[in-house]
Amino acid sequence: MNIAAYATQNRMRFGAGAAIVLVSMVFISWFDLPLADILTVGFLTRSLQAAAPIALTAIGGLYAEKSGVFNIGVEGFMIFGAVNTAAITWLVGGKTAGQSALWIAILTSTLIILLFALVFAVLMIRYKADQIVAGLAVWLIGLGFGPFMAVLLWGSQNSPGLASIDNLTIPVLSKLPVVGPLLFNISPLVLLTVLGTVAAWVVLYHTRYGYWIQAAGENPEALDTAGISVTRVRYAAVIFSGVMAGLGGTVLMAHAGSFTGTGETMVSGRGWIGIVAYLFGNYNPIGAALAALLFGGLDMLQIQFQTVGINLPNRLVNLFPYIAVIVVLTIWGSTRVPSAVGEPYESEE
Repeated sequence: MNIAAYATQNRMRFGAGAAIVLVSMVFISWFDLPLADILTVGFLTRSLQAAAPIALTAIGGLYAEKSGVFNIGVEGFMIFGAVNTAAITWLVGGKTAGQSALWIAILTSTLIILLFALVFAVLMIRYKADQIVAGLAVWLIGLGFGPFMAVLLWGSQNSPGLASIDNLTIPVLSKLPVVGPLLFNISPLVLLTVLGTVAAWVVLYHTRYGYWIQAAGENPEALDTAGISVTRVRYAAVIFSGVMAGLGGTVLMAHAGSFTGTGETMVSGRGWIGIVAYLFGNYNPIGAALAALLFGGLDMLQIQFQTVGINLPNRLVNLFPYIAVIVVLTIWGSTRVPSAVGEPYESEE
């Protein structure tokens, strides 16, 4: 997909983006906000970290939906990933858990989520479970499982302080103005997200397997006629979506350094925002990641406003990401959903 074609297909999104920028400029002028003090390197760094879990989840979700399976259980998988990572970090390193314990937890949690995703895929594809009901079930189980594990391990729904991921720092280059802290003193999990986004885009639009995924969601009969198993393609896509969402929860916990199980847990709707992100990105991994960056930046505004001494009610600032979601959902009507989403497929053989 070339840039010109993408721009043509997404005129409404670019128009909406321009409108958001215009409204933001009016808002800044009206309240006389110190823009230079708000858009700092620290703010951009925190926005990237906040965007990474949403972007990973969005990419996983769009792969599943591109193949014809709507995985709305990504929020639940994120909760599993976050609590598993916290639990394994604690079990491996205890109160003095360091980077090695955290990396072991990240890898182990990903393998556990792989098994969860496999079970979920079997229910969805082999046993043709209702995709909405199954996805909601994963979310509700996650809402109960996260606090339960926390209470079991720590006697509270919230974990104590654990380990948070250290930045990957490149000497000399990290000292460069602006680009140094952003590009050369960065969380390795943010870097992993960027590389994963580019790889997901290349696979989806520039490899044979990516064409199979798109065909499974658009015209599974044609893919079957060509001798490619629709079932296998969908299995791989759904498992991938669960793993990516679980990894999103893992990244969220690794950046925070602890697990919060109160309320809707520390995931707090990020899985649902991930779904909105890939819809807004029109099922394009790069577009989804940019939408995730928008939501991540809005989420970090509260901290930034407090830092620069802007007195806006916290509840109002907390609404910014959700206002953006409403705007995005309003524009969603221009997104073309894959034709065979939600339709189980039986091979004609």
